[in-house]
Amino acid sequence: MTGLRDQLHGLWLPLVTPFQDGALDERSLRRLTRHYGAHGIDGLILGATSGEGMTLRAAELERLVAVVREEMATAGRNLPICLGLSGADTSRLQERLDETADWPINGYLIASPYYVRPSQRGLLAHFETLADHAAWPIALYNIPYRCAVNITNQTMLRLAEHKNIVGLKDCGASREQSIALLRDRPKGFRVLTGEDANFFEALSDGADGGIVLSAHVETATFAAIYSEHKRGNHDAALARWHEVAELTRLLFAEPSPAPAKYWLWRSGLIDSPEVRLPMVEVSSQLAATIDREIERRMTIAA
Repeated sequence: MTGLRDQLHGLWLPLVTPFQDGALDERSLRRLTRHYGAHGIDGLILGATSGEGMTLRAAELERLVAVVREEMATAGRNLPICLGLSGADTSRLQERLDETADWPINGYLIASPYYVRPSQRGLLAHFETLADHAAWPIALYNIPYRCAVNITNQTMLRLAEHKNIVGLKDCGASREQSIALLRDRPKGFRVLTGEDANFFEALSDGADGGIVLSAHVETATFAAIYSEHKRGNHDAALARWHEVAELTRLLFAEPSPAPAKYWLWRSGLIDSPEVRLPMVEVSSQLAATIDREIERRMTIAA
């Protein structure tokens, strides 16, 4: 089987986790998996930020992975899956790695420890300890505006030397830092942007792809942006980007993934826009804006 290092490129979707009446909605989950498996996605992230992973019980997370893998097998497409994990306790995360070692995944997406704000030496020791322990490869997740700590490029380049650390979801919020990392990274260390609004910009800077929540909507357009850019068709890629650039702002107008879930519900892909507290469903004002945008895009498509 091809390793995650070779698979970590292109358009990855951080799949939302559908709920109904407080429970995992398996019917909607199967529908989502079938839909996106046929629409140009190169990989899936399950149970991370967009999947409300912090609210999922261990059994729910395991069932989430199993259902997605089963549905993909039925459809005859074997997309790679990364499981989102996070936490501020290195020892507890080691236990989670043990608990998930035999799950049908291809790797992990692991965010920096939140709240405790470790030093760079602490981050280095944390991720190296996890990488030494993990049965599957790890992609790092640098998102300082959520975790209150930034993985510096000096630390990142040290971590990139570890054979079991294969890439990065980059939400560092500094284009200068990202460009320097892309310039200095070792061969084979993959960098995907996690900032939807910067998808085109990141590809232009040399990123290997993106993990893009907004690709739940207009999936084929996001896939085309990547494909055109990879072929060197900059103008064509830019033209497609203009079709969805505003969408990347609309879907983050209120805390994600509530806007995306509302859109998917209105489009019939999930049976409920339900999110789990402390997330709440979109406001009536944003709902009306999304409704208008859905109607506008349907009119254009017709």
